[in-house]
Amino acid sequence: MEAPALQQRQSLHDSFERQQKFTSLILPHGAVTAAAEKNPMAAADYCPSDIDELASTRTASPTTTDFSSSSSSSDDNNSTTLDTSVNYSHSSNTNTNTSCPPSPITSSSLLKPAYPLPPPSTPLTTVLPTDLKTPDHLIPRDPRLIRLTGSHPFNVEPPLTALFEHGFLTPQNLHYVRNHGPVPSSVASVATTTVDEENEDSLLNWEFTVEGLVENPLTISVRELIDSQKWDNVTYPVTLVCAGNRRKEQNLIRKSKGFSWGAGGLSTALWTGVGLSEILAKAKPLTKKGARYVCFEGADQLPNGTYGTSVKLAWAMDPNKGIMVAHKMNGEELHPDHGRPVRVVVPGQIGGRSVKWLKRIVVTQGPSENWYHVFDNRVLPTTVGPEESGEKTEEMGRVWRDERYAIYDLNVNSVICEPGHGEVVSLRGEEQGETYKLRGYAYAGGGRRVTRLEVTLDQGKSWRLAGIEYPEDRYREAQDGDELFGGRLDVSWRESCFCWCFWDLEIPLSELREAKDVCIRAMDESLALQPKEMYWSVLGMMNNPWFRVVIHHEGDTLRFEHPTQPMLTSDGWMDRVKKEGGNLANGFWGEKVPGVEENIVKEEPVKEISMVDEKVTRLITLEELREHDGEEEPWFVVNGQVYDGTPFLEGHPGGAASITGAAGQDVTDEFLAIHSENAKAMMPTYHIGTLTTSALAALKTSSTSDPALSDPNRPVFLQSKTWNSATLTSKESVSPDTKIFHFTLSHPAQSIGLPVGQHLMMRLPDPAKPTDSIIRAYTPISDGTSERGTLRVLVKIYYASPTEDIKGGQMTQALDALALGKSVEFKGPVGKFVYQGRGVCSVNGRERKVKRFVMICGGSGVTPIYQVLRAVAVDDQDRTECLVLDGNRVEGDILMKRELDELVQGARPEGRCRVKYTLSRPGEEWKGLRGRLDKTTLESEVGERDLRGETMVLLCGPEGMQNMVKEVLKGLGWKDEDVLVF
Repeated sequence: MEAPALQQRQSLHDSFERQQKFTSLILPHGAVTAAAEKNPMAAADYCPSDIDELASTRTASPTTTDFSSSSSSSDDNNSTTLDTSVNYSHSSNTNTNTSCPPSPITSSSLLKPAYPLPPPSTPLTTVLPTDLKTPDHLIPRDPRLIRLTGSHPFNVEPPLTALFEHGFLTPQNLHYVRNHGPVPSSVASVATTTVDEENEDSLLNWEFTVEGLVENPLTISVRELIDSQKWDNVTYPVTLVCAGNRRKEQNLIRKSKGFSWGAGGLSTALWTGVGLSEILAKAKPLTKKGARYVCFEGADQLPNGTYGTSVKLAWAMDPNKGIMVAHKMNGEELHPDHGRPVRVVVPGQIGGRSVKWLKRIVVTQGPSENWYHVFDNRVLPTTVGPEESGEKTEEMGRVWRDERYAIYDLNVNSVICEPGHGEVVSLRGEEQGETYKLRGYAYAGGGRRVTRLEVTLDQGKSWRLAGIEYPEDRYREAQDGDELFGGRLDVSWRESCFCWCFWDLEIPLSELREAKDVCIRAMDESLALQPKEMYWSVLGMMNNPWFRVVIHHEGDTLRFEHPTQPMLTSDGWMDRVKKEGGNLANGFWGEKVPGVEENIVKEEPVKEISMVDEKVTRLITLEELREHDGEEEPWFVVNGQVYDGTPFLEGHPGGAASITGAAGQDVTDEFLAIHSENAKAMMPTYHIGTLTTSALAALKTSSTSDPALSDPNRPVFLQSKTWNSATLTSKESVSPDTKIFHFTLSHPAQSIGLPVGQHLMMRLPDPAKPTDSIIRAYTPISDGTSERGTLRVLVKIYYASPTEDIKGGQMTQALDALALGKSVEFKGPVGKFVYQGRGVCSVNGRERKVKRFVMICGGSGVTPIYQVLRAVAVDDQDRTECLVLDGNRVEGDILMKRELDELVQGARPEGRCRVKYTLSRPGEEWKGLRGRLDKTTLESEVGERDLRGETMVLLCGPEGMQNMVKEVLKGLGWKDEDVLVF
């Protein structure tokens, strides 16, 4: 039966029976008996030396791994001895196994503390081999942590057995970690667990700002934050839980976009810092001006900017919510993986709101616009699948930004920890009435308590109540004035519950023998109840159906099987049932229900788009094909089928050169690599026949091009019908995810041969399939008409992110991994637009004169814009005016800013060329435009169409931006022929 501790404030020193129960929660499991025998009254104020001695008396179960720390040596080469010393006092005193370190507690009472202290953490001094080749190569980590996303980024959970055995508080080195990318370099360089004097200043001088809609903007250093004369430092326990906890269960039903967490994606620690409500009170939010949210931003540099999120201002200002800016964890400086030197801790909400490596706190009118706030940590409707979620439509954009789907408070959840996965229990004591104690954890969110935990042995036909213990309540019994780790123990007055609880229930072995499984469910004080069925969502978050452990009857023993395991090498019953062909979504955990016909859903085969006209039966010879290898009636071959490109010469997005360059050739690889499904669906219209077998074989072994076009001594590098190689000689990083790749051409005098406004094709072998090729189009930043001997290509690298289930860019990652000295193949030029100079350009071969270019770009879409701007700006005889609008998220995302500014400043007459930058997430010191390239900006900067037709808009950027710009310009009267998309 549950005993609400708030109603039972009996001192632990007055109740030996309750002392025993309490000891089982704060000491490593198995040390309870030893503790009681050693000193029944000492466990409440144990020191690490007690734990070391107690741990040495423990006998490990043969079905579990003993992760307890021990100072004793072992002759077993497979065992690891870990030092359990911990620096509680942050002084030069060292801990030994024979004496307790200086007390971290300052108490107004002579009574010893009646609340748990942290278990000793393991000093980490060695970088693991797995991390040596990653950006985190300076950070030592605990090898016991289970890696969920490979070697990098570091996303880990502790083994469930080790987590539970440590009890209420988790050692810092075993606390789960969720990193979206590398630890910030400024932190990684100070990566030892104990900070030395040389690095102490850099951490103490770390600053974060409080800005936005506040009356008094603040800049606070860590040195100032820990000063008790300036800020009220407090200490209290908080359980952090990843929103993806138990996600692997969802991924086995249907693959989500997230990686597979087991049931260990949570941990509890004592956090020390300053309440956010106190910090905001000094900053004075301007609520009358609409201040409603508080945004947090970290220092980590990620593919989509820094990590950031937000919570409501009302929550942040409420001391009872307990949101904290923390600088200590279990009395120790924060480990780099946990946010060193300062982070946000948001109790009762998903871990994703607790931003690490804090740099900015911004008070705003609306929720955060950070990419990771909008496109992560949400439970979208279950009707939205992985494909739909990736659609760049206005409707999908509204779904992602709908705050109703954002996750804040944790939901109620519970897990069975004992019996462990694979544990075997003997039934030999069944006749003597022996029992087995089921044990586990539970938690709720939003400050709510778990009020009941129910267990069923008959799949929900009947339930029985388990006992619940909240070790967090022991801190409420602290004496007024108690301090812990330099912070005032700030728990006794709170109504909110910030931590997990433990439950247990004795079950007779005779009843377990008759059961096929054990299921549990928890309920919180709002009467929210764990459901039987899973609610699947595309991000795989907040998974909380009943936790079910299957019982296997094997002779005189019972073997227990958990639903999943986080390791790839170990399966649970869900993996097993799925491999056996069971339907995990049938409402009965994949079991075949007697009398019910299984509705087996067969996977639909992938529909292949037909690119041929079935009515066309003409056979075409090689001689006929070669009669059409010019610009008049270009034919080309894809998958052995012949197509006439003549009708599409004018309408092809890549310009006529894309088709004439393919004339008379087998362009299967190029076509399939770069064309969309829509383009493939159009092909039957242009299908004119099938190449004969002999012609196809001859085409593959011969060349339709002049051998002189591949001569290394030729004056022009690029050829429209021939792939030619250049050597990669250097890579120049210009931002965390963008590089300039330098290639050496065949000889120093060789020109590139790329007209202004055109692009080239690049081809690389596929690292995953060396017989296949990867082909993409790029616009170099070299001057294709005048530079000699070299080729420079700016490329944004789309890195894989297993944490978000993102595979990354196939070509960009292959190019980034390519060793210097290797060759890359090029072909071109292609494109429908050419700027010929002094206001004259051609579009699909048709000449057009312009007096003004409006060039709109974003991200790496700046490269063709830069090409045209350079041609206009450097020619003093060119009177064409240029306005460049470059939109990005943050200032660091702006590519080639220096080069653009230099061109504008050098253009004559002065003011003929202008560039304006706009940022959707600008810093306080940003002087340019603010906001997206939206309707307001375009109406102001571009305006209505030039009725004389002397202005042309050039557009290049992300597809969503392009579609939005075209739509706005259309509303302003601009015609399609006035807007060119690269």
